Amino acid sequence: MNRFWGVWLCALAVPAISAAAENSIEPGLWKVTSNTRMNGAAVPPQVKLRCLSPEQAGDVGKTFGPESATVNSTCERTEYEATGQTLKWRMQCKGQLDMDVAGDFNFDSRLHYRGIVTSKGWMAGALMSDVKVDVEGERVSECQ
Repeated sequence: MNRFWGVWLCALAVPAISAAAENSIEPGLWKVTSNTRMNGAAVPPQVKLRCLSPEQAGDVGKTFGPESATVNSTCERTEYEATGQTLKWRMQCKGQLDMDVAGDFNFDSRLHYRGIVTSKGWMAGALMSDVKVDVEGERVSECQ
């Protein structure tokens, strides 16, 4: 199970997909609130601050997309769509750990977004994890 979380976090941490130029938000300090349901159980909400550079804010597909950095699994992007104010992607991995990870984001203004990231992981055909994360980002200031 720990290996699953390491892979899942890697999939979200350092993205590697490019988006259309119209998909951009303001650089600066963002308050990101995450509400997670893990295997049906709610996890206490997490609030974190994240500083986005002009490059990160100008390419939301790269900033909010997945990366396929896994061990003993091969991942491929099976869906990607960046249009106007939305970003939708999906990545599937096969190997020691089979995963299906998807993201759906709505950048409703240059200062606010909402998104949902879902992830399911299987080992030896058995569902090990079913996670849904509702994310909301709000720009609060310049980076310090």
